[in-house]
Amino acid sequence: MLKRISVLEQSASVMGQSAQQTITQATKLAVHCESLGYERFWVSEHHSHPSIIGTAPEILMAHIAGKTQRIRLGSAGVMLPHYSSLKVAEQFRVLDSLAPGRIDLGVGRAPGSDQRTAMLLNPDPQSAARFPTQIQELQLWLNDEEFPAGHPARGVHAYPAGSTVPEIWVLGSSDYGAQVAAHFGLPYVFAHFITDGVGAKEALDLYFENFKPSKYLVKPKAIICAWSLTADTEENAIYAFRSRARWKLDRNKGLLGAMQDPKFALDNLSSQELNAFDRMCEKALIGNPAQVINKLNNLCDDLNIEEVAVITWAHDFQTRLDSYQYLALAHQSREQKAA
Repeated sequence: MLKRISVLEQSASVMGQSAQQTITQATKLAVHCESLGYERFWVSEHHSHPSIIGTAPEILMAHIAGKTQRIRLGSAGVMLPHYSSLKVAEQFRVLDSLAPGRIDLGVGRAPGSDQRTAMLLNPDPQSAARFPTQIQELQLWLNDEEFPAGHPARGVHAYPAGSTVPEIWVLGSSDYGAQVAAHFGLPYVFAHFITDGVGAKEALDLYFENFKPSKYLVKPKAIICAWSLTADTEENAIYAFRSRARWKLDRNKGLLGAMQDPKFALDNLSSQELNAFDRMCEKALIGNPAQVINKLNNLCDDLNIEEVAVITWAHDFQTRLDSYQYLALAHQSREQKAA
């Protein structure tokens, strides 16, 4: 059953809008979603990506921390193989000092970019293989626990120390992340929006079945990040969805760019592509508020989870603000009826 809704902000590029405007809107969206009662607000990391321009979640999180008071803030995620575990631990200790007790550190193994860009970020071709080791290092540094005797990191601390600790989440879109999270007894996030849900049930079941309780987490905790959009009517939601759908159709042809205005998003498409758009509309988590909240609730029931982090792309920023407001109000209404 859906009990909590959160947000994943990807800073998607919009045709006719500057990159500066897009990044600035992320903060406005965070403040808006906090006022609506969302559980957490996560920002993503991508590199050399013409469609998704957020490259430094830790910097954006620091700015948002100064504009919010309650909502949890996090990365979804930090692509750990690009970086030193110590540096990531230090960054998130600073963030926890700015927003004590409300920082999530989502870590992923994927490059968040193409392989050439990944090599420029970290020339070590074996960096991804160290992902489980880096998670162990993060756990020790974030919790100010000592490394084993003889370890090069023994006696090295990640400052600033504090009374609260960022919570590590393992991200993934395959079985690998589920296994890592289960092995270390950490929360797990499945990237439903990347696979359109394919493999979500299998990965989550694997996580729940193999979870080993740890001193960080006694019981398994998992959520999904899913793409969704709602509007006052189903027709208006489908209209706004055109921008995202066109982006996906172009991406499938190897074309990456900014989102188009929905007014023109279906122009110059073949009959085959228009049919694909119709199929997208049937499967997507879009519609009026009641329809979308029911779809998300059913998805939670199917996957045995209680929280979804929603990603909403739209050409018009007000459409995004409205979508998150409609969704929050529909969720609150559903909870009141169930009480």
